[in-house]
Amino acid sequence: MTAQVDTTHSRIPSATPSAPPSRPVPAPRPGSRALVPAWWRDAVGVATWASALFVAALWVAGGGVQDIARGGAAALTTLGRLTGLVSADLLLIQVLLMARIPMVERVYGQDELVRRHRLVGFWSFWLMLAHIVAITIGYAAGVGLNPLVQLWELVVDYPGMLLATAGTAALVMVVVTSIRKARRKLRYESWHLLHLYAYLGVGLALPHQLWTGQEFLANPIATAYWWTLWAAAAGAIVVFRLALPIYRSLAHDLRVERIVPETADIVSVVMSGRRLDRLDPLAGQFFNWRFLAGRGWMRAHPYSLSAAPNGRTLRITVKALGDGSRELADVKPGTRVLIEGPYGRLHPGVRTQRRITLMASGIGISPMRALLEAIPADPGDLTLIYRARDARDLALRDEIDELSRENGARVVYVLGRRLPGRDTWLPESASGLSDAQALKQLVPDIAEHDLFICGAAPWMDAAAAAARECGVPDRRIHLEQFSW
Repeated sequence: MTAQVDTTHSRIPSATPSAPPSRPVPAPRPGSRALVPAWWRDAVGVATWASALFVAALWVAGGGVQDIARGGAAALTTLGRLTGLVSADLLLIQVLLMARIPMVERVYGQDELVRRHRLVGFWSFWLMLAHIVAITIGYAAGVGLNPLVQLWELVVDYPGMLLATAGTAALVMVVVTSIRKARRKLRYESWHLLHLYAYLGVGLALPHQLWTGQEFLANPIATAYWWTLWAAAAGAIVVFRLALPIYRSLAHDLRVERIVPETADIVSVVMSGRRLDRLDPLAGQFFNWRFLAGRGWMRAHPYSLSAAPNGRTLRITVKALGDGSRELADVKPGTRVLIEGPYGRLHPGVRTQRRITLMASGIGISPMRALLEAIPADPGDLTLIYRARDARDLALRDEIDELSRENGARVVYVLGRRLPGRDTWLPESASGLSDAQALKQLVPDIAEHDLFICGAAPWMDAAAAAARECGVPDRRIHLEQFSW
């Protein structure tokens, strides 16, 4: 059943309340590598905290507390060592968070990993600055030197310090360009290129720790720990960011089969290849794509699957929003495609309830259309709310209507201009309703649903806030933002 919002009245078409479901939730697809036990999320968090505590314990075992008690230069120097050790530990955890380790990525999702990566990165940066200041002042106080003179001597005389200084400069550049205001002034491609210097900064810091780190050199347990952590970070980058994508791209030989215009500025790209079932993607997940067609092929772009994977083809639906997406309309059939993925938690495996509401805005319909096709459901279990400016902007509408007829899903097209001066998921025509009132009117039993959301970040935030106000707990609100 489909419905369309009356764009001339402040009203949303309502739905008939349904009885609470008594049937069990359909089990996710068995054997899928994309599904990860829920306890893995807690295990990763525990391991992260345990690493920082272990580093602190090594510092205590090395006499750090006694040095603090002595005060003066000794206290400053040992605090410098502690902040440096924790900073290095967090820096390596930051690398591991974004290394695309499948088990970690699948349990957290890309947007949550990006948030944690950013948080850990800023903490590591400030601790690194504290390390430099405390060590410099502590050493200077111990020998009676001017701190600036001591800093110069540290840089030019100590093994590995010139490299560490260059690494620090690279990390400073990365942190400065990661501040929200700075990011908004940079093109994504420019920001991404600058961000790669973080790997250079991490690599240049290694000799300094190996050659001059007291805790690293004095304790064989500490030496083994740091070697293991460095090797794990380097290995994860080589295996999951380089080797695995290259292997998958070569093994599956993915190529563009055809380009299908959907609207004036939206196209679907259908790709075929070898043994695509072995990629094991789920509807709603995304890949990072590189189309080997002219300039810009080195930049990967994250696009969600817009059709349920069938083992023979993969399809994405893309709106012309940037350089890469605009050029897709001109890509020729036969063009080779390099891939990284599949990634993301916006898939049927996170489902907890029988009834599900899908909310999409604009090109956010891509993963929602795939989920509408792939989620096992009885008639009445699925509701899709699709927000667009007008009917001409509704991509994949014919497919959506056909799917709704096949599986009994209820589809509501919410059309109209954006409501100015208010953070909302509603159009201007529904200004008389609050976000929660409108959602409740559309889906009276929304509190008993899983909610999947995809669209622009502010729109998703407004939709999620409305759902919470209607009683949907956070654990049943599933969304993923391609933030940077």
